Amino acid sequence: MGLFSGTRPDNLGVREGRLAPPKRTPNNVNSQIDQNADPQHYIEPLRYAGNANKAWAALRQIVDGMKSATVVKAEPNYLYAEFTSKLMGFVDDTEFYLDEKAGVIHARSASRLGNGDHGVNRGRIEYIRKKLAQAPLQ
Repeated sequence: MGLFSGTRPDNLGVREGRLAPPKRTPNNVNSQIDQNADPQHYIEPLRYAGNANKAWAALRQIVDGMKSATVVKAEPNYLYAEFTSKLMGFVDDTEFYLDEKAGVIHARSASRLGNGDHGVNRGRIEYIRKKLAQAPLQ
């Protein structure tokens, strides 16, 4: 790991159907928080039409195809990947939770270090959203 990789957080994972809450810094997003109470950190969950398992497999394929990603944990309804910046080695922790009952994939992406991220975490989830929307899920 690089000089700016930081330490892996100990609050990752799904607990009682929820991903960890957002940090107080602006360099993170979370789809499971109240949009009105915290619009800075809120991001829409990933929606899919069709088969949940196909959507989950497509998400995994998208993440696997991203050059800066390393999948750390993959379960039937939870995916955790570390994204490392090329230049300085900063690490972002990105998690996904498949909520079949709600028909969505929740997302959380957070920088380990620092305060700002120039919108990288939000942009990453939006990029994945776009790719997932293009995937054949029927």
